[in-house]
Amino acid sequence: MNLSLVIFAIVFWLAAWAFNDWLSRKRFKNPSAQRLASLVVPALFGITILVLWECLTRGFNVPGVLLPPPSAIAHRLVNSLPILWADVQQTFFKAVLAGYILGCGLGFLTAILIDRSPFLQKGLLPLGNFVSALPIVGVAPIMVMWFGFDWQSKAAVVVIMTFFPMLVNTVAGLAASTPIDRDLMHTYAASWWQSLVKMRLPAAWPFIFNALKINSTLALIGAIVAEFFGTPIVGMGFRISTEVGRMNVDMVWAEIAVAALVGSLFYGLVAFIERRVTFWHPSVRGGQT
Repeated sequence: MNLSLVIFAIVFWLAAWAFNDWLSRKRFKNPSAQRLASLVVPALFGITILVLWECLTRGFNVPGVLLPPPSAIAHRLVNSLPILWADVQQTFFKAVLAGYILGCGLGFLTAILIDRSPFLQKGLLPLGNFVSALPIVGVAPIMVMWFGFDWQSKAAVVVIMTFFPMLVNTVAGLAASTPIDRDLMHTYAASWWQSLVKMRLPAAWPFIFNALKINSTLALIGAIVAEFFGTPIVGMGFRISTEVGRMNVDMVWAEIAVAALVGSLFYGLVAFIERRVTFWHPSVRGGQT
């Protein structure tokens, strides 16, 4: 046991916690300084976790097969970039994107049909609820049997996972317009399609983007889990399951880090588009009226 590393980790954590607490409470008059402070707080929090992880694993001599230090994970990540990039291409750029677009698109179109037809609303919504409750570990082997071992079966799992959140949120968003808004469109003699395009869909955009953000993480999780049940010799899920069997835990953590980075970037892209599309919404304008 390296006591000095353990003591350093505790002191560093206490100092970082005190500074972060002060910085999060501080209100700067300069908007640029305030924005910088809002970025420093989460960055320092993440750095603190990594320092604690590194010092405690090395201080207590934790076996690498149980929990490798971040430095070992970073070393493996840098030396395995071609393998990791191939896994990202297989899992994200093929299975995730294809399934995400199809699942969200089908959920959106089905919500429009449900809104148009009360019969479909009573028939499809319970069915969608049933589909959303299906476990991935039960669906993934079936999709592999139907669509083969390549990325198409993983995309099918992603479609199932992303369909229902988009369906429910879009239906709720289309019902979010107020009676006054609907009466106003009726006064203008607007048709159902005109009311949908000019009033109800704009009101539903925050709900739709909420589903898109939720699905951006669900899609990646679903594709990775689905790859555990059959895939070519490439892919994030394949790499994790294979390297665990080989006891290469540092490679597993490197793959997890890459998956977290890709998922965060995907979520950030959707959130960025949301701010551009729903710039008028109070949540985007900071609650200003």
